[in-house]
Formats: sequence, structure tokens, C-alpha cells
Amino acid sequence: MSIIDIAIFVLYLIGIVLFGSSFYKRNKTSSEFTLGNKALPTWVITMSIFATFVSSISYLALPGQAYLSNWNAFVFSLSLPIASIIAVKFFVPLYRSVNSPSAYTYLDKRFGPWAKTYASVMYLLTQLMRAGTILFLLALPLYALLGWDMVTIIVITGVSVMIYSLLGGIQAVVWTDAIQAIILIVGAIVCVVVLLFSMPEGPGQIFQIALEENKFSLGSFHFDLTTSTFWVVLIYGLFINLQNFGIDQNYIQRYMIAKSDKDAKKSALWGGLIYVPVSAIFMFIGTALYSYYKVQPGLLPQGVDGDSVFPYFIVNQLPVGLTGLLIASIFAAGMSTVSTSINSSATVILTNFFKLDSNSSKASRKSMNILYVSSFIFSILSIFIAIAMINVKSALDAWWKLASIFSGGMLGLFLLGYLAPKVKNTAAIIGVIVGVMVIGWMSLSPILFTEGKLAKYASPFHEYLIIVFGTITIFIVGFFIGCIINFLYKKSKQKL
Repeated sequence: MSIIDIAIFVLYLIGIVLFGSSFYKRNKTSSEFTLGNKALPTWVITMSIFATFVSSISYLALPGQAYLSNWNAFVFSLSLPIASIIAVKFFVPLYRSVNSPSAYTYLDKRFGPWAKTYASVMYLLTQLMRAGTILFLLALPLYALLGWDMVTIIVITGVSVMIYSLLGGIQAVVWTDAIQAIILIVGAIVCVVVLLFSMPEGPGQIFQIALEENKFSLGSFHFDLTTSTFWVVLIYGLFINLQNFGIDQNYIQRYMIAKSDKDAKKSALWGGLIYVPVSAIFMFIGTALYSYYKVQPGLLPQGVDGDSVFPYFIVNQLPVGLTGLLIASIFAAGMSTVSTSINSSATVILTNFFKLDSNSSKASRKSMNILYVSSFIFSILSIFIAIAMINVKSALDAWWKLASIFSGGMLGLFLLGYLAPKVKNTAAIIGVIVGVMVIGWMSLSPILFTEGKLAKYASPFHEYLIIVFGTITIFIVGFFIGCIINFLYKKSKQKL
């Protein structure tokens, strides 16, 4: 790696940490740490929402997926316009009216403390898995560049993100998100241009090879629930993105820091829509890499595959200066998402697990201490999770599976509360219990029931559908139990 590349990357890393940390003096209260001063520009919040979608999961795993197979993963992005419109029309006004920094205050008001606690715990587990996956992916290019120990890289990266997230609060997170979103888009476009003009027979050769080998396929259109067909990924994407916009603290916190309802809606809509073309760029990079190494197989050593192909290309095939830019853009994607997870998780912990008198100066200091300690502990745990993922073959598959398992019930409970106003606490509890049982069966039975008579009881469905079936089960069971309870109550009242 040239001195210029090293300088670009190191200056970026130091600069972003110092810039984020510079917001420290603006966080004198827990409200400023979690909501800022509600004076952030709309475009900054928009880019922050976009950056929350884009991470090193997108930057490295989407090209890795396209390289290994086709554009099936892009179908996930096609669900975003639907989810964005629903968010603007229903979710943003709801949370702005609740006026709480926590996404789960609504569930507390609707069903009681148990609902808030359940959703908060599932959210924290999801964010830990997400942050760990991203830190692992961030370590890949530096491992290829410098040959450092993966654990060392993960620890250094995790601590760097923790410093400015812990010191800078939500204002640092949102502003660094916006800056890093611009850097990563520029980096991706530069990489596409380099690949297009690096083919021996010109840019058209990429498309020729990709079309011959069906690399642009969006997946099978057969209605098969056992494999990742077009429909399975589309349904999965719709449910995950409805969950993102409807119950994910990362997004709800950004609705709340906007100046007005109009600005919040605008940010939610465009923050989601921008991801669609950018994710297509990531997919194209993977396809172009396949064509590039197909005609020049000697350039790719044995053992470099999947998520490692793009980092290898960055290190070995890009001109001097561009390698540093691309590494910086990958870190931009990852660091923005990890910092978001750290801040939002600390907010959830403070808001949902501690009751403090906000008017007391002593309570204010205690709140800030809770936010700092929560941020620190979350960062350390995510580092350990990243280390545990070192031998994972496809980070995208691993992340999607984990996201389905941990977050499968949150959306169902939220939709039950929002769409069925007459359903009360008891029905919701029964719905969640049955839904969690379905999620547990779909998650664990393929692992536990592999041989003998129990094999026939293993879930035949694709793991992406865990969140779909879990959500639907919670809603349907809760709704019908609620109807039965209301009917019996009316009958008993008539007898009296």
C-alpha cells in the first residue's frame, strides 16, 4: 500500500473521530445526547437515514453476493419504496405525536411495560449482531492490505467508533453519517468507472459475460418458500423494511430530531429511496468483478472468494490514491452504522430501563453516566461478536438470518397495537408467545431435527421467512384472541 493511500485512510480515520468528538460540549443533558437540539438540516437527517441502510454489509457483502451468484439480493431494495411511503403516511406522524426519544414508548402506552421490555431486548440483540457483523467486514480490507491480525483490526476499529459515538451523541452520529454517506457513494462510483475501463475488450465485455452466465437474474419467479426466490426476498425485504421504519430505534430517533413533521417525512422518504440506486451500484460492482476475474483468472489467488473479492480488488488492482479512497469509503459505511447502533442502543437502555426525574440535576448527571456506560458496554460486546464471526463465509446471509430471528416478533407486536386498537394486553401477550414459538421452531428445528423421526418436523421454509411468519402469527393470533375476549366480555356484560 502506497504512502499516499495510507495517508488518505489514516487522515480520514483521525479526522472523523476528531470531528465526531468535537460535539462533546453540546451534550450537557441526556436529551441533547439522544435528540440533539432539533436544529439539524433536513438533508443531513436524510443522508443519515440513508447511511443507516448502507453499511459495510452493503458495501462488501452485496458485491460478494453478486459475485457468487446473481442479483437476487437486490430484490430486497425493491421493497423499499413501498415501505418508505407507508412510513411517511403512518409511522412518522405516529411517533412525532408520541414525542419520545424511544421507539418503544408507544408499545408501553399501548400494552404496558412488558411490551416495551420485550421489544427493547430484541432490538438490543439485533443491533449487537449488526454492529458485530459490520466490524468484522471492516476488518477484511485492512487484513488484505496490511496482513495484520483480524482481532487487532477489529479492536482498533471498534474503539475508534466508540470514542466519537460516546463523546459526540446523536449530533455527531448524524453529521458523520451524512459526511460518510457522501464519501461512500463517491467511492462506489469511482470503483464502477475503474472496472468498466479495466476490461481487456472494453466495458461491454462485463455485460456480455454477465448476460451469458445469467448474473443479472433476480432469482426464480416460482412460488417456492424453501429457497431464496424473487418472492421470498421481496416479502422478506418488505417486512424487514417495515420493521426498520416502524419499530427500529435507529430510524425513529431520526424522525424525532427533525425540526418539523414535514422535514421528518421528507427525510424518511428520500433516505430510503436513495438506497435503491446505490444498492444497484453495489450489486453491479460484484457482477463486474466476476467478469473482470473471469477473463483474467490469474489475477485472483485461490481461496479469495465471496466477501473477500472486493477488498482484494481494491488492494491489488486500483491505482495509487484510489485504494485509500475506497478503503476510507468502506470505513465510512461501516463506522456510520456502528455509531448509529451505539447511540440508539444507549438511548433505548436509558429510556426503557431507567426511571429518572428529568428535572433533577443529580438525575441529569446520572442519565449521562448511564448513556456513557451503555455505549461503552455495547461497543465492547460488538467487538467480541465481530471476532466470533471471523470464519463466517457470507456475512450477508449470516446477518439476514440473525435479523430475522431476533427481530421477528417486534413488527408483529407493533402492527397489532397500531392496526387493532381494540386488542388489549392479554391477547397481545398470547400472540407474542405463539409468535416466538413459531420463530423458535423455524430457527432451531433445521439445526436440531436433522436425523431420525424428528427430521420430518424440521421447518421446510427458507430462513428469510422467519420474520414474515413470526410477524403474521403474532398479529393473527393476537387479533383473534382479542376478538374472542371482547366477545366474551360483551356477553358477560349483557347477562349482568
